[in-house]
Amino acid sequence: MVRVTLASPDIEAHPLRHQVLEELHARPFQGIDTPRRLLHQAFATQALPVAEERARLAAWCSAAGVAGPEPDANFHRASLPAARLRWERHSEFSTYGWDMAQTAPEPFSWPLAEPSPLGGALRAPGPLLVAIDLAVVKGDGLDPEWTVLFDPASLCVSAVHDGAALIATDFRQDARGATRILVIDRALNASLAGALVQRLLEVETYRCFALLGLPEAQRAAPIVGRIEQELVRVALRMTTTTGLDSNAALLETLVAQAAELEAEAAVSSFRFGATRAYDALVRARLGVIGEMPVDGFSTWIGFLDRRLAPAVRTCQTVAERQAELSTKLARASNLLRTRVDIEMEQQNKALLQSMADRGRMQLRLQQTVEGLSVAAVSYYVLGLLGYLFKGAKDAGLTSIDPTVATAAALPVVILAVAWLVRRIRRSHADPDGAGQPGKHR
Repeated sequence: MVRVTLASPDIEAHPLRHQVLEELHARPFQGIDTPRRLLHQAFATQALPVAEERARLAAWCSAAGVAGPEPDANFHRASLPAARLRWERHSEFSTYGWDMAQTAPEPFSWPLAEPSPLGGALRAPGPLLVAIDLAVVKGDGLDPEWTVLFDPASLCVSAVHDGAALIATDFRQDARGATRILVIDRALNASLAGALVQRLLEVETYRCFALLGLPEAQRAAPIVGRIEQELVRVALRMTTTTGLDSNAALLETLVAQAAELEAEAAVSSFRFGATRAYDALVRARLGVIGEMPVDGFSTWIGFLDRRLAPAVRTCQTVAERQAELSTKLARASNLLRTRVDIEMEQQNKALLQSMADRGRMQLRLQQTVEGLSVAAVSYYVLGLLGYLFKGAKDAGLTSIDPTVATAAALPVVILAVAWLVRRIRRSHADPDGAGQPGKHR
């Protein structure tokens, strides 16, 4: 292997450089000599931390006398006297594959020399979803005696790698719950056989995980349909409903529907996205092996197009309905919210108009009270002045008639009181006190 050195000690390597360069070699194919038997299982492991699963595998390897996985590894191979173990950790599942020599003439004969995968001390890391029993045998074609090992109604046979091998499966479970895959080695070397077997295992694994989206789509579809019908009813009511309270109630209904839909979309989003990704991987793997049809049998991709493709399209349809319904709910909510805002603005306008009317009435009342108060205060002031003038005449201080003096003081008193009342009102109306005596604007 050629080692690349940095041209200068001043050049700093990227911290992820090693990881990026080694990613292409992270899960190499394992050479396989024909005949060979492989047992492969995939477990859902979202509930199990990878560190715990790695620790379990390390303990099992130590007890078996073989090296365990590296501290941060998501892939490990262990060679035992009678079999080889291949472990891979993926985002939501882990696979355990055992391959061993095939000594019996029949491809799927039991019992095997080695116990079933994950037997004994090696516990299953989660619920089992995929179980595959794959046999690699020598031959020129599909032996008629081997066809009885499959369901003829769904048996798929294809030539791959320019006819170097035949692959056969019926995608059904046998009596032990495993999907049987038969590889007939015509002219495969160990490396090509290992690559072919690994891709076939991935096809079945990804196919099963892709189909996990179908039950989720079947669960979500009725909910989406119900919300769609409720939206239609709300939209029809929007054409006839008037009044702020009625429109506000409809808006609350739309908001509740939108919240329910978003919650459902959040639950389904990962599953539908995973279904699309797994379906793409299935087709990519089948594209690499280069299937060629065999007379009288369906190809793998042809069978999956009739079975897997409709399920994937169902998931895609439900996801698109969720997205379109979310857009419709948002548009209807915006329209209804606009109507509510307009009605609230109209109510606020009417309220402001009524407040302005009350203000004008209060001003008129104030002006009326102000006029009455001037008259009342002037009356009392003139009364006091009358007593003053009478007292002055009785005391001989003046010879002016009190009535005449009071009448003469009337205009002055009225003007003075009016000026004083106006001054007081202006001082109360001016919060800065600019109208008070001694203040200047």
